[in-house]
Order: sequence, then structure tokens, then C-alpha cells
Amino acid sequence: MSSFKRLFSLNPSWHHYLALSTGAFAVLAGILHYIISGRADPLHCNSLLTRGTWLDENHRNWQPEGCMLHAYQSKDTTPCLASRRVVFIGDSVTRSLYFHFMHIVDPKLPIAPPDDGHKHSNYSFTSDSLTTLDFFWDPYLNTSGTLSLVHGHLPSLGVDDRPAMLVLGSGLWYLRYATTGGLPAWEANMESLLEFVSVAQRKPADEVVIIPVEDIISSKLSPERAETMHSSDVDAMNSDLHHRINPPSPVIYSIFSSSPVALPVSLPLVFNKMLDDASTQDGLHFSDNIVKSHANILLNLRCNNVWPKTSPFDKTCCRAYPSPSFLQLAIIAAVVVCGPIMWYLAYTRNPTKGISFADEYSPAVIFGLSIGLIFIADRTGFWLKEQKQFNPWTFAFLVLCSLAAGLTTVKRADKDMGFLNRDQTDEWKGWMQIAILIYHYLGASKISGIYNPIRVLVAAYLFMTGYGHTTFYIKKADFGFLRIAQVLVRLNLLTIVLVYTMDVNYLSYYFSPLVSMWYLIVYGTMAIGSQYNDRMPFLLSKIAISMGMFTWFMTETWMLDAVFAFLERIFSIHWSAREWTFRVILDLWIAYFGMLLAIAVIKIQAYRLTDHHLWPMAVKAAVGTSIFILLWFFAFELMQESKFTYNAWHRYISFLPIAAFITLRNASSSLRSCSSRAFAFIGRCSLETFIIQYHLWLAGDTKGVLVLLPGTRWRPINFVISTIIFIYISHHVSHATGELTTWICGNKETSLPTSTRNVTRHAVSSGSSAESVPLATDVHTSKDGDSRPIKSDSTVRPTRRWVDRLADGTSPQRSSGYKVWYTKGSGWRPGLKAKLVVWLGVMWLVNSLWTAADST
Repeated sequence: MSSFKRLFSLNPSWHHYLALSTGAFAVLAGILHYIISGRADPLHCNSLLTRGTWLDENHRNWQPEGCMLHAYQSKDTTPCLASRRVVFIGDSVTRSLYFHFMHIVDPKLPIAPPDDGHKHSNYSFTSDSLTTLDFFWDPYLNTSGTLSLVHGHLPSLGVDDRPAMLVLGSGLWYLRYATTGGLPAWEANMESLLEFVSVAQRKPADEVVIIPVEDIISSKLSPERAETMHSSDVDAMNSDLHHRINPPSPVIYSIFSSSPVALPVSLPLVFNKMLDDASTQDGLHFSDNIVKSHANILLNLRCNNVWPKTSPFDKTCCRAYPSPSFLQLAIIAAVVVCGPIMWYLAYTRNPTKGISFADEYSPAVIFGLSIGLIFIADRTGFWLKEQKQFNPWTFAFLVLCSLAAGLTTVKRADKDMGFLNRDQTDEWKGWMQIAILIYHYLGASKISGIYNPIRVLVAAYLFMTGYGHTTFYIKKADFGFLRIAQVLVRLNLLTIVLVYTMDVNYLSYYFSPLVSMWYLIVYGTMAIGSQYNDRMPFLLSKIAISMGMFTWFMTETWMLDAVFAFLERIFSIHWSAREWTFRVILDLWIAYFGMLLAIAVIKIQAYRLTDHHLWPMAVKAAVGTSIFILLWFFAFELMQESKFTYNAWHRYISFLPIAAFITLRNASSSLRSCSSRAFAFIGRCSLETFIIQYHLWLAGDTKGVLVLLPGTRWRPINFVISTIIFIYISHHVSHATGELTTWICGNKETSLPTSTRNVTRHAVSSGSSAESVPLATDVHTSKDGDSRPIKSDSTVRPTRRWVDRLADGTSPQRSSGYKVWYTKGSGWRPGLKAKLVVWLGVMWLVNSLWTAADST
């Protein structure tokens, strides 16, 4: 341990080497996987059919090796099975699979054969999507009807005669009844059927599947069955099937040579790997969950590659990624190569000044290369993707590890840092983001007791938006265009670039749109009549009117529908009003609560209420009340029937646990002066971690997890590797995005003063942070940067207006209006407004071209 400490102390760049070496290892693993197995199975169809493991004990989440299995529902089957025919032929095992398959296609159809004494019967049903589903009882696969189907001689059924899928199952009856000829007769029949399929000019169905002979549990067989049915025979039959369908290579195998062409038949040997001894009563027929999973594998095999190639890409088994359109490819190339080209040109013009001379372009280089890596991770098969699985012990372990990391990195300042100071809000954003990341990685959204507190954490981010920006506009009274541009560009730069490079909908990254919308609402509320913001009745009335009008707007859904329809018609922006309404309604008023608390805190500061002799007693009462509120909230949310029940309450009560936490976190000067460096580090790049997780830590647009090291059994190691890379890239993209925002907006902004120091930061911090407001000592920052306390004129009421005392000397000089359109100098250069107008025009053009390309 001491050697590690010595290494880190001698080389402060150890974290760079760790992350870069981890990334190099991940790239090498991806290359080796492609060479060894990925080249032979690029769509993971073979993995779907032959390898996998259960992620849960209830046999509900089967994980094929290296790809994401889609859980099909009725509506999902329409694109590939509507008005088509699906045929099952075989024994009782095949019949059970048929009914479960049919029940997925249409839940109104039966899940088991009728108990009418006619077990060995044929069945035919038609689903709501006009899919014809047939089952023919033929346990030996030798009737004339079976041979006609295999030969492609199909009767006219008023639908596409050629089945979308033909499923054949046989074998156990040959073992059960020796008079049929036994194993030799089965081998001869299967050889004949496979030969027909292999030499046919046209396959008898789009997908021909021969299900393996099902493994038997000898200890649970009846004595009559156990006498003739043996596991060794089943293994021999399946081995024979495998070698007939996938003939071995006649030459020594080489990773650089192509394997022999397999027959156009699928053999899901994985069916037997999914069986569990405890899930059968008679040793032959297994539980509904297992058989349903078998049916789901067949649907993934047949339908995944037929689905429209649009996000989310949550079906990666037996499905090819779409090739980027020319427009998308041009955008990706421009984003990725623009930074390196600028860096290279700057270096070649001044080669004598060294490489560091061109470092001003490094943010563009980092940003572009990160976008390229994100695209490779989630829009190609270079790295694998697998499904999520919630485990309470894993969840608790990760939470405790994160808590330990946060507590061991706590630092204490020399002085009281003030109420909701910058370090504290960064810490707050950090631990909330870690909790949200763990929640997403493990797929805990189905657990109501976890989902409900996570909803409060999302509300807390929006609370900080209202609190921080209201504090800014009261303290600085700067309603200029520069501030608006800085905030919106900082919040949306990464998101908008990903929208075009990853071909996803802007609203799918819901955090950036939400925070942007609430910032504009806060700005509009504070800007209208801003000269009267010092008059408390007027300010509170503005907030109340804004709250009422916005509530009315969101509850009258036709208005949002009209706005989105206008955006679609004029700007080719395709947003879902229903999805957006759900996101906004959940946290309808929490930002307004942040605005009101910001005003209250500033008034407490202005009137010196913390100096009152009753203040300590009020703090104690608030602490006790806050503890009670938190206990009540957790009890209340755990007692809710489901997360949907809680959602109906959330908007009314979310401010309570947030207010309680703020009270407890700021209950004393000791608590206000300490903060966790680990949590604050994550908090400073929380916006980037929230957005980048969609594609580089998770996968399939958050539906799965990214697997850098192939093999489900290596998931814990993969978690560590992907986390290191993910956090490293998020941190550097956060810094790069801040620098690019400064480059676009052409100015930097100074943050608000705290109770101990004046902090200078880039334009806008990652996400929306609350500004620091001291409660114990009012601090005024002069134009030269010195901080000094303002002496109160009266212990009861200040003689000057509180807004004047807060804003005087801190508002920057406003630029003349023309400066945002062009910049004075040796020649005409575009100003901020001109830049943004050009970029908006480019996005409008790209949207129009994209829509036109999709419609062709």
C-alpha cells in the first residue's frame, strides 16, 4: 500500500495513465474479440442460439452471450409477423412452445391446449394482426403434410403462403416407442428433411428452426418412460443435429480462415441450457417461464433484424446496426476531425513553439474524439451489449462503496462556507448523480422503493435550477443576452451534437431539455418588470402568476400539441407531446420552490435574522422537523402500491424531503464548511455523466450495459473497467464543453461571491447549480475583486433596498447591442447573436434534409 501511495505522490498524473491504459486494454479486447469470434458471428445469431446464462433465479431474464435479448410483446411482433403465417410441427414439447409463442403474439389467444381429451390434435388461430399460427401434431415428422411444408408445397390461405417461420421438433417419441425404429430411424428421417431444405432453391420459410431434442430429468420420469428414454441418447441426437447443420471444417481451424457454410436452418441448442431440474414435475415438460423464454428467443431470431433501425437500439441479438446516412456520416466526420485539423494547422504554422502552443484547440480535439468513441461504443458491434439485472445486494454494495469514497474524501474549510455554497452544491449533485447512475446500471426502475427517492433526486436538480438562477438575477440583475446564451449553450452543446451523431430524439436526453426549459421560465419570470424586483409583493405576484400560467399550459394538452405540431411543420422537429408532458408534470412546481427559497435566503441575509437571539432555537426546531419529514417520506413512499401511485403524489410532496435535506446539511457552520471531494468531482461533471451514460457506460440508449470485456461471467471486472473510462471521459468532456461554450459565446463569467472567497469559474457550471449565499456574514465583492463585509445600518431594517445592497458593484458593464452581432477589430467578425443565428439555421437545414432523407 505504501508503494502505491509513493507512486501517486511522485506522479500526480497517475489517474491519466490508469484511465488511458484501461481504455487501451478495452480497445485491445474489442479487437481480439472481433478476430476470434466477432468476425464469424457479427450479428450474434450464433450466440443467441448456443450460449447464455440466467441473470436471475426466477428464470425471467435470460442473457445470451454478448447481445441484448428483447422481451417481445404483442405490438412488437407486428412488423415481422402481421398477415404472415407461422407453423409449428412436432410433439408435446413443440406444442407447448407453440402456445407460448402464440400467447406472446396475441395475449387473447390461449396459452395452453384445451383440456378436452384430444391431446394429439392440430390447432390453428389468427391473431389481431392477422398472423396465422398453425400447429400440426406429428411427433415423427414423417406425415405427408409435414413433407409438403418442408418441400414448399403450400395451400393458399389468403395470406403470404410462405411461412415467416417454420419450427420442427421431434426425437423423444422415437426414444419412447422402440417399435418406431428408435434412434436410427430418427437419424434417417432428419437426414432426409435437412437434405430437402439444403438443396431447395427456395427455403420453405423465412426462418426454418429445428428445436433440439429436449433434455430429460431421468429422476423425475415415470418408470415406463425411464425404461427407454436416456440422457445419453438425447445428447447423441443433439450432437448429430449440430454436426449436420454446422459441418466441421475439413482443414485445421484458423482464425483467419472462413468456416464451412452452415445449412439454412437454425438449431437453438441453448434451449437445453435454459432448463432447470427444479422447474419440471414429469422430467419432460418445464415451467411456463422457461418455455416463454424459448418462444422469445425464436421471436428475437426472426424479428430483430426486421425492426426499423431507429433508437433505442435495444435488440442486438441477430440484428445489424444501420449504416449511417451520408448526412449523419458527414456530421460525425466534421465533429471528430475538426479539432485535430485545427490543432495540426496551428502547430504547423508555429512548429518552433512546440506542441503546447496549439493546446488552445485541445478542447475541440477532446470533444470530437469523445463523440467518435461514443458512436463506436453504441452504434457499432465493436463492443458488446448485454441486459441489465437488478440485484439488491449489488445495489447495496455499490451504494456503500460510493458512500465510503465520499466520506473518506471529506475536507474541511477554515471558515464557514455559507448556505448552499458552491462546494456543497457540487457535492450534492455528485452523490445524487452516483445514486442515479447505480439505479440506471442495475435497472432498478421497476423497484418502487428505489424509484421514488430517485425521482426526488431529479426534482432536486430542478430545484437547484430555480434557486441558483433566481439568486443570480437578484444579486446581479444582469438580464443580458450573453448570460442566456452561456447557460443554454453549456447545457445543450453535448446533447445537440449527440442528437445528430447518434440519430436520437432530443427529448430522450430529458435532463438537458428540462433544465433548459426551467431556466427560460426563471429568466422570463425574473426579467419581466425586473426594475421592480426589489418590491416583494410584486416579485411574489410574478412568481405566482408564472406558476399558474405554466400549470394551465401544461394541463391543457392541446396547447403543447399545437406548439409541437408547429415545430414539426416549420423546423422538422419531431417531439412527443405526451412524453414531454409526463416529464414536466412530474416536477411541475419544484423549480418555483427553489425560486421562493432563494428569495427567502436573501431576505434572511439582508435583515440579519441569523443574529437574532431566537435563531438558534429556530434552527433546532427546523432540524427536528426535518428529521421527522425524512422519516415520514421514506415510510410514505415505501407504503405506496407502485411507482405509478407515487407519481400521482410526487409533485405535491417532493419539496418536503428536499427542504429537509437542505436544512440538515446546513444546520451548523461545521457542516457548511466541510464537503466531499469525491462527490464534488462527480458533481462538477454531472451533466456529462448523465448524458454520456446513455451510450458509453450503459448501452442501447440506456436499455442495456456496455460490455468491454467479453463474457457475462466477467461482469464485475467489466463494471470497473467501463466505470474508469466513463468517468474519465465525462470529466474531460465537461471541461472541453465549458471551453467550447466560452469560445462560442466569446466571454467568461464570474460566479457569485461566497462567504469566504470570490470564485471565478467558466461561463456556467455543469448542470444547474445553486449559488452560494452566506447566512452568517454578508459579503460584498468590489469591482477590484476584494471581499469585505457590509455593515448593517440597522439591526431591524436596512436603510438601503436589499436588492441595491446585493447588486451594487457586482453587475458587469453591459455591452452595446451591436457587439453581439459583430465584433470590432481589423475586419467584420460575427458576434454572439450572428453565430447563434448561423448555427440555428444550419440545424434547421439539417433537420429538413434529415426528414427528407427518411421519407425517401
